[in-house]
Order: sequence, then structure tokens, then C-alpha cells
Amino acid sequence: MFKSLLRGMIIVAAGLSLAACGGFGNSGSSGGGIFSGIKAKSKRTKEQAEVSAAGGQRVAYEEGGVGKKRGTVWDLFSTPDQNSNVRVNKYLWNASLETLSFLPVESADPFTGVLVMGWGRAPGASRQYRATVLVQDPALDARSLKLSIQTRGGPASAETVRRIEDAIMTRARQLRIRGNNL
Repeated sequence: MFKSLLRGMIIVAAGLSLAACGGFGNSGSSGGGIFSGIKAKSKRTKEQAEVSAAGGQRVAYEEGGVGKKRGTVWDLFSTPDQNSNVRVNKYLWNASLETLSFLPVESADPFTGVLVMGWGRAPGASRQYRATVLVQDPALDARSLKLSIQTRGGPASAETVRRIEDAIMTRARQLRIRGNNL
């Protein structure tokens, strides 16, 4: 009696485990219940479907789906694709390095566009600054550049951040013009 009860509990547990791996709501039916809102019904244009907002990476979208890639539990154990195409504007990257050259570089990742600068003083300044730069798009555009400046007392003023952003953008345009003339 005890063995048959134990065997039944193991079978039920295995069945629930397999059901969890398959995911609910993938069949496209919108039946009621708590899983009815999993698959959204939205139409997207091909341009919206091909390029995501994060760095211009291509994402596969299903027809009528929301663009979320489906996978299995085993995808958690696989290594990420090392050949993913993340693009960063090289002029903004180099201009950020040149403009903030008075700060020591703590971390630089040109593939993701993240540049972390340590504490330092600008020439002729009495305050210490620290900066984090994110170049998130291949376009030479102000929206591609995200900048965070800190002082020892907290965030830098908006005017200081704007001036440094302007200096980086000006230098990036100069680098682009110089690069096109070669």
C-alpha cells in the first residue's frame, strides 16, 4: 500500500515537472484561467520586429506575438551566443575616452558600450568627479549617449553634465569628419 502511494506521488511530481518545462499558453488559445494573458496579441511592422531598442540587436518575433523568445529549462544551462551583434558608435566611444581623459579608467567594455571612470580632478578644478558613460546605439546622436557624473557630495549639477555631453558630442563629430577625410 505504501509503495503504491509513493509510486503515485512520484508519477504526479514527474508529470508536474514536465508540465512546468513546457510552459502554459504557448498554443495560442486564449482560454480562460490565470494563464490567459500570457500571449499578447499585437501586430508589429517588420522594422519594429527586426531591431530591438537595446543596441540594435536583432530579435526573432513570431507572427502576431510580442517578440519574446521561447525556450526551455535547458536554455538556462547553455552559454550565451558570443557572436551576438552589439554595435557601439566608435566616435562617441573614442570621444568619451578623450574628453574624460583626466579621469582614470576603471572599466571599459566596447562591446556593450559601458565605460566606468574613477575619481579624478578636471584641469584647473578643485572638485573631484567620477563618471559612467553608456554608448547604446550605433548612431552618432545625442540619444545614443548616456552620461552620469558624480562628485564626492553627490550627483553633479545638470549644467555640468550637459557641458560634458556637449564636449563629447563635439569631439565625436570632429573625429567623424577627420575619419571621412582619410
